Amino acid sequence: MKNATLLLTFTALLVGFTLQSKAQASASATANATATIVTPITITKNTDLEFGNVAVSATVPGTVVMTPAAVRTPSGGVTLPTTTGTVTAASFLVEGVDGYAYSITLPSTAVNLVLSGAPDMTVTAFTSSPSLNGLLTDGEQTLTVGGTLNVAAGQPAGNYATSVPFTVTVNYN
Repeated sequence: MKNATLLLTFTALLVGFTLQSKAQASASATANATATIVTPITITKNTDLEFGNVAVSATVPGTVVMTPAAVRTPSGGVTLPTTTGTVTAASFLVEGVDGYAYSITLPSTAVNLVLSGAPDMTVTAFTSSPSLNGLLTDGEQTLTVGGTLNVAAGQPAGNYATSVPFTVTVNYN
């Protein structure tokens, strides 16, 4: 009888420890999920890229480099007449969340300027200010873009323009 009582007590203790162990084997907690939608970044053109009046040699090709600050530098067979015409770097207004940084993507391929019956000219080597990244102050920043106009020797006179505008893309970093 004494052994049976001892065995029954021992079994009850084991069952109690087993049940208690199982009760402590799991725990749970809860968490909330949140999201903040920010104002989308936008870009709006203010002015086009205009190289102004350019004179070209009949035998030597050349270029005009336009900086983002609208400063022109000729080379090769290109000269800049004293009557400048309209000279502007392309200008864009970038808007979004104040203090956010953004990246800038400029055209990586040549952009054609066309005039019916004349060989195309190209604009290459686009540059911008700010260059690769910008920072929105008070939710905005002006972005200016320049590039290099490539002119053939003896390029016919006329008003050349892009048939398809070039694209500048901005994205939040």
